[in-house]
Amino acid sequence: MSRPYTDNPFNPSSTADLQDYYDSVPPAHRLSGASQSSYPLSGQAQNPGHQGIPLVAPTSYNPMASSGYTHQPLATHSTQDLHAPETRQYGDNGFGRSTGYTPSPWLESEQRKSKRSRWIFVAAIVGLILIIIIAVVVGVVVSHNKKGSGSSSSSPSSSSGGSKGNTSTNLGDPSNFAKDSNLHRSFYGLAYTPEGSQLPDCGNTLENVIQDIQVMSQLTNRIRLYGADCNQSALVLEAIKQTKVDMTVWLGNFIVATDNNAAYLRQRDVIKDAIQTYGTDHIGGITVGNEYMLNYLTDNGGASTPPDSSVGNTGAQLLISDIKDTRDMLAGMSLSKTLPVGTADAGSYFNTQVLEAVDYGMANVHPWFANVSASDAAGWTANFFSETNVAPAKALSNNPQMYIAETGWPTKSSDAGNANNGASTASEANLQTFIDTFVCQANTNGTGYFFFEFFDEEWKDKQFGGVEGWWGLFNADRSLKNIKIPDCAAP
Repeated sequence: MSRPYTDNPFNPSSTADLQDYYDSVPPAHRLSGASQSSYPLSGQAQNPGHQGIPLVAPTSYNPMASSGYTHQPLATHSTQDLHAPETRQYGDNGFGRSTGYTPSPWLESEQRKSKRSRWIFVAAIVGLILIIIIAVVVGVVVSHNKKGSGSSSSSPSSSSGGSKGNTSTNLGDPSNFAKDSNLHRSFYGLAYTPEGSQLPDCGNTLENVIQDIQVMSQLTNRIRLYGADCNQSALVLEAIKQTKVDMTVWLGNFIVATDNNAAYLRQRDVIKDAIQTYGTDHIGGITVGNEYMLNYLTDNGGASTPPDSSVGNTGAQLLISDIKDTRDMLAGMSLSKTLPVGTADAGSYFNTQVLEAVDYGMANVHPWFANVSASDAAGWTANFFSETNVAPAKALSNNPQMYIAETGWPTKSSDAGNANNGASTASEANLQTFIDTFVCQANTNGTGYFFFEFFDEEWKDKQFGGVEGWWGLFNADRSLKNIKIPDCAAP
């Protein structure tokens, strides 16, 4: 009997089995490596994940300030402090005489003329100095303004790799931004977590999310989030509002299986706040849980335990309780439309009872962890998803819509031992192979998928190592990797 497929990059001997796809190691997409939450329930005294929606718009652009130049007002030049020369006594008193010589009327007239000439000369010099200073200041201001304008309107690189996603042409208006000719709206969707959205640090910013939305809007009109901590739901919706792009987001509530539901309640409340603030126009659904069943089974008997076992059904009821609670919350908000509620899990870990309770399911399907070669990855992904996720869902009376929540290919490994999955290496060339053979074909087939992922997330590399931090289409600095984005219409 062949060994079941596992998402285990440390076990190259494992083989692919389309009927037993599961993840046995912390995957690249987890928001936390620990199953125990140290954060209090919503409503307690301290709640680091729910602090309202403190959104701050990007500051207005000041090219002078950004260049380090600070304009100081010039001091006023005046002749009031210039003392007239003392009247000299033309006589011999300097040589010992007691009385000075009294000048003649002609001499007094010449002295007055001399004084006027000196004053005219001084005034001319002062005026010339003022003109020079004003000219220098104007020149500096114009120079810095030109530098600022040049940097804000520079066009992206024409090369396929290494170009920045966008350069805003008007930082005062996020809806006015330069487009990158290397990017095409060819992806059905992208998996996205705003940088700095992990507790307790919460270093994400509206300005960064706006820049991400500007880039992603050139690749897709759909993104999915994993959780709601650090106000990421509100930040994304605010960024969509300010950029005025065509973008729909599936909000996420990342549940921790062993924290007495604290994480769920905390995130439920901030999701509600975001919906009340921004409405439902740009929301595609609420995803309750990410790999919850995988984590629950791993903590209660091992990852090899079937999801429809008695242990699996016990965990399923806990998840279903949160799914129903989310539905009740939405129903009580009197929204303009009914938002679908679903869940995301590893491809082989969907419990039947859970599928019967959701409007949609999102399956993580990773050919890399199935030890499949890059050239075979697209075909394997399509077959696995169809057989393991789509077919079982269609057999249910509620027929939940199924998406691929994650699929992609890593471009490197932090250590040599995990740089190869037994069939292919982690590389940009193999990411290109997977993109070329999967994206346009999936679009043609009408497959709903969220490509994993937008950019490399360094925190994952630090926490998990191996290939975990290197799945992005873009590097961490948002420069496009050495790949070519296909040009085909997404459904």
